[in-house]
Amino acid sequence: MASRRVSSLLSRSFMSSSRSIFSLRGMNRGAQRYSNLAAAVENTITPPVKVEHTQLLIGGRFVDAVSGKTFPTLDPRNGEVIAQVSEGDAEDVNRAVAAARKAFDEGPWPKMTAYERSKILFRFADLIEKHNDEIAALETWDNGKPYEQSAQIEVPMLARVFRYYAGWADKIHGMTMPGDGPHHVQTLHEPIGVAGQIIPWNFPLLMLSWKLGPALACGNTVVLKTAEQTPLSALLVGKLLHEAGLPDGVVNIVSGFGATAGAAIASHMDVDKVAFTGSTDVGKIILELASKSNLKAVTLELGGKSPFIVCEDADVDQAVELAHFALFFNQGQCCCAGSRTFVHERVYDEFVEKAKARALKRNVGDPFKSGIEQGPQVDSEQFNKILKYIKHGVEAGATLQAGGDRLGSKGYYIQPTVFSDVKDDMLIATDEIFGPVQTILKFKDLDEVIARANNSRYGLAAGVFTQNLDTAHRLMRALRVGTVWINCFDVLDASIPFGGYKMSGIGREKGIYSLNNYLQVKAVVTSLKNPAWL
Repeated sequence: MASRRVSSLLSRSFMSSSRSIFSLRGMNRGAQRYSNLAAAVENTITPPVKVEHTQLLIGGRFVDAVSGKTFPTLDPRNGEVIAQVSEGDAEDVNRAVAAARKAFDEGPWPKMTAYERSKILFRFADLIEKHNDEIAALETWDNGKPYEQSAQIEVPMLARVFRYYAGWADKIHGMTMPGDGPHHVQTLHEPIGVAGQIIPWNFPLLMLSWKLGPALACGNTVVLKTAEQTPLSALLVGKLLHEAGLPDGVVNIVSGFGATAGAAIASHMDVDKVAFTGSTDVGKIILELASKSNLKAVTLELGGKSPFIVCEDADVDQAVELAHFALFFNQGQCCCAGSRTFVHERVYDEFVEKAKARALKRNVGDPFKSGIEQGPQVDSEQFNKILKYIKHGVEAGATLQAGGDRLGSKGYYIQPTVFSDVKDDMLIATDEIFGPVQTILKFKDLDEVIARANNSRYGLAAGVFTQNLDTAHRLMRALRVGTVWINCFDVLDASIPFGGYKMSGIGREKGIYSLNNYLQVKAVVTSLKNPAWL
């Protein structure tokens, strides 16, 4: 669903594959196009939304941080301040955890019927749809992603995920099983308690839904920390949750920084479970803090360096478009981006030329403008990191086919960048760049590409482009990753589990599998006297 809708929204016709495109005149046209785009990003459109909520949401009320501190959230289009947001720290996390604990131990949420919980979640999904454009505008303003992507793809997916888990709420149950003696044996599936959740900046609302949805369906209460780069949309969504009838204290939202608020959640002795999405390095810290405190349960959705494999039987035009989408979607800021494009040697040269042409056609600009495919990167830190990797690629000997520099003089825009002649040991082929940088590698046969694709510390996802069913089946089983997309990419429906192998994380999100993250299983054995049957 997601890939089909996004592809139809963002795809553009291919440039001519004739050799004249790649002549000096064609290269000059590319430079002229970047010049035109640079001029276009200098003037920003006024967002069609007002910021109304900047405080912490604790115990059902919007409150200032105990310290009184605030921090600025910035517009990535120009680096200007959007709003000052309350800066939560350990003391505020203590308040939020206390509210969540009270709501769990004394409040109505875990004690109401599962059907009543589901009705609240369904009402919440209805409110999301009612406020679709407002939510989408905040998401784009704070994050930089195209407004059409936010409004037509991500906010509808937010509602879809909550409806999915609303449907699960009254279908969570234990089992009965036969014992070896005169006993009645059953299991209870119980909410785990207070869940701490830490979400990233690249998909703030979708990651919120992947975590809040199953936690609430199972009857838990939550303390959620937003990314410091993108705190605004979650606060509006928190308000809508309470409008839907969510009891006070069930969901508490703390804006703040990882080293303070995030660490306080991960190490808190009264948090029963922590879920984190972000970098692998920070994931290690979360795991360590959880183990050193109360050994709380942990799920981690971490980094990736996903292979996208174009086989020799591929329709090159289709493969180029799908590989382009797999890498450049969301400004390349996707943990599962197809960031290692492996192309069979038979079609490699043609693929590189057409990938370059597609990158040069990519429409970059103010994300509130209609038809924009790529907005700015989220902040200056990410912007500078990407440019540093581009420099590494050039210095390591990869061929820069397109892009390679910033776009415009303000904001965090980067030219869509394509490298060919990339080797496996180059940093641009091993590290998670998290930006609009496509690296294209050549392979000879399936044995080789399987070994090279698996030679990574990550194992989040992979893409396979082939017309051969046997090839598809071989690759889907050989690739050590959590998701394999065959002739598609980024299909992220609510029912499909998502997570990784190796250093890409622990556990799965979405689908039925995510419910296990928020449940305890209790065995109950009762002695029977003179049972009629066993």
